[in-house]
Amino acid sequence: MKVSARRGIIAAVAALSLTLSACGGGAQKSEDASLDTPLKVGALAVPAGEMLTHVADELAEKEGINVEFVEFNDYNTPNPALSDGSIDANLFQHQDFLDTYNEEAGGDLESVGEIYLPAAAFHSKKYKSLDELPDGAVVSIPNDPTNEGRALELLQEAGAIKIEDGATKPDGITESKKNFKFQEVDNASLPRTLEDDDAAFVTSSYAIPAKLTKDTIIATEEEGSKYYNVLATRPELKDDERIQKLHKILTSQDMADFINEKWDGLILPNVQ
Repeated sequence: MKVSARRGIIAAVAALSLTLSACGGGAQKSEDASLDTPLKVGALAVPAGEMLTHVADELAEKEGINVEFVEFNDYNTPNPALSDGSIDANLFQHQDFLDTYNEEAGGDLESVGEIYLPAAAFHSKKYKSLDELPDGAVVSIPNDPTNEGRALELLQEAGAIKIEDGATKPDGITESKKNFKFQEVDNASLPRTLEDDDAAFVTSSYAIPAKLTKDTIIATEEEGSKYYNVLATRPELKDDERIQKLHKILTSQDMADFINEKWDGLILPNVQ
């Protein structure tokens, strides 16, 4: 993560701390919480917000818990909100993102377990496979280091390129079979590049609103990826019965059926 992104996380922590101090917010101790005490879980609207809404409406009652979805609009605020006690858990990040937050912001948040893979993929409206891309194909990739490196890793796994360890930029490519011409583009704009470019790497958070489907996927992450999103909480809540029941629901076959039906391969569930 770049220094500017790290400073953004720390600034978000400071800003949220001031807000919660003014409002008198604070964490509820796990020993004071009964099963019917609302469990506030933060997430972005898509896809985790829709999962949590389904849990709250259809699945939580059978486990005897009350789940309340709290919506966030960016990636910088759910962890500070969890650290400062305005929510009890969140569901939006993979383990590397969580580790970076803890390191840079002095946090101690913990993963309860992997829940789903927002499978990022290369999409194309011109070609049916990665092998069909022509020599010199124009390929759009994210301009943030985490997802840019993720895109390059996927191309390497597919055998299209070779990269230096930890490469997060095209200048880290050591071999390219087809001499791809890479364009670094803001995440939100990547779906639109498909109208002109040969392929683009799009995460599910943007592929779903853009109505991309598995029909346009030419290479995708699969089970075993390190980018599964985790259910995170504070240490004192990790063994809370409500958190454990929520984890059970989110990794159930009922949840998997919901995910598979709604997103048809763009999101991969983790069934336990």
